[in-house]
Formats: sequence, structure tokens, C-alpha cells
Amino acid sequence: MDPVTRLGVVGCGLMGSGIAEVAARSGIDVRVAEATPDALEAGRRRLTASLDRGLRRGKLSEEQRDQALARLSFTHDLSDLADRQFVVEAVAENRDIKTDVLRTLDKAVEDPTAVLATNTSSIPIVDLAVVTERPAQVIGMHFFNPVPVQQLVELIPALTTSADTVLRTRSFAEQLGKQAIQAPDRSGFVVNALLVPYLLSAVRMVESGSAQPEDIDRGMELGCAHPMGPLRLLDLIGLDTAQAVAESMYEEFKEPLYAPPALLRRMVAAGHLGRKSGRGFHVYDA
Repeated sequence: MDPVTRLGVVGCGLMGSGIAEVAARSGIDVRVAEATPDALEAGRRRLTASLDRGLRRGKLSEEQRDQALARLSFTHDLSDLADRQFVVEAVAENRDIKTDVLRTLDKAVEDPTAVLATNTSSIPIVDLAVVTERPAQVIGMHFFNPVPVQQLVELIPALTTSADTVLRTRSFAEQLGKQAIQAPDRSGFVVNALLVPYLLSAVRMVESGSAQPEDIDRGMELGCAHPMGPLRLLDLIGLDTAQAVAESMYEEFKEPLYAPPALLRRMVAAGHLGRKSGRGFHVYDA
């Protein structure tokens, strides 16, 4: 497979900025698109701060940091992704937003063989593929947060995805230094199908008063050798994102274990979203 040399990334939040950073550090020309100039500037600062952090920690040299920055360009117009060979959509976990982005990309990206990958963590890929005129080139490519650290990528072909697209996407994941597994096109794929019920069970323990968040997290860290307890992990993921994933899985399977607990819904409504808001099941410095 020919390597990807021109990548587009739509969305520059935690996931999009991580994907862009890893690609730029891998020698790829990366163009990042965001919806507004303010969001784009916030994404640029996030990317620069992450690369600077890597420099301070000795993960990359000053020359490597500067080269990665030079490979990054930014836009708030999706038509500027016209020349991209591969585009990864990493916008909010919302079906309507993602379908709008993919429809626009389908028209904007000139190469009809270019891959349009979605970083959804729960939405069935076929639902997103069929809104385009190139469903054979649409595939799920689910990265894990933080992208520069986590090695796994789930590849999720839809019924409409071609075998060539699967091979090209696996080759691209390897180009980024990631390890890929293939997952079924069912809400939750492999990892979240197992992980989400566990996380929601921890929320229900807090909701029922059975245990405190700190004790739940320490129990799983020390008793099961998990690097992070379930409630700290929810705070890292973002409680709004976790709720959206759970709702998508419950919509498909109608299994009670996938239903977002009332406490999770109340915390999202209150704006207690985890690390990104400074407060979730734990409190964080700004």
C-alpha cells in the first residue's frame, strides 16, 4: 500500500488534535478543519501545547517538534481538504453532526477513491456511509484517548465498505505506529461493548450509595491492576461523550445495562463533564 502523505482531520478537540499530532509526527502533511476560527485557534493551541509537553518530557527533540508543527495547517472551510488522500472525521459524538460533515466531505474531497474515516465510538458505520456517494470508501477508525499514548485503533468496516478500503486503513494505522483490530459494525464495536457496562455499573454504585467514587476507583486500580478506576476514566472520556455512547448502544440493543443512569444524565445537565470542565466524579485543577 502506498503511504498516506496528505491527511485531513475534521475536528480539533481531544481526539482530533491527538490524531493530527500523531500523523504530523509520522511525517504526514496534515490539514486540520474546525467549525469556527475560535475553535480552530483553541485546537492549534492544544496541538502546540501537546508537542511542547512531549519536548519537555524528552519524547521528541526540538527539531522533531518544529518539523511536526511545520507539517500542520489549519482551516475552517472543508473545501480546503479537496486534495486529501485520507480524511478522519473526529467531531462530536452526534449522529446529525457526523452525517452533515460526511456529506460535505463527500462533495469536497476531489479524489473519488479517497478514504473517509469516522472516529465514532458508537454509531453504526453503515448509517454514516450511506449518506455519501462513496460508501465503499467509508470506514470506522476508532482511536482511543489520549491518541499519542494509546496504541489501539479499531477498524470497523460497514457492509458497504470495500476490502481495499479496509487494507488501506489498516496500512494507514500501521503508518501511524498503531496496532489495529477489526471490529463488527454494531454499536460499541469491541472495546466499548465490554467497557461501557462496566463504567455504568460504577456510576450506579455511586447513585445507590453503595460506595464512594474514590473507593471504587482505588478498588479497581489496586484490586484488579487497572491503570485508572472507572470513574476517573469516565471523567477523562467526558461524561457527555459517555452518555452519548451509552444512548447509542441502548438505542440499538435495548439492553438495560447500556442505559445511562439518572445520575450520569444529571451530571451532564449540570455541566459536570469531567476533566474538561474541572469537575466530574472528581475535582480537577483548571
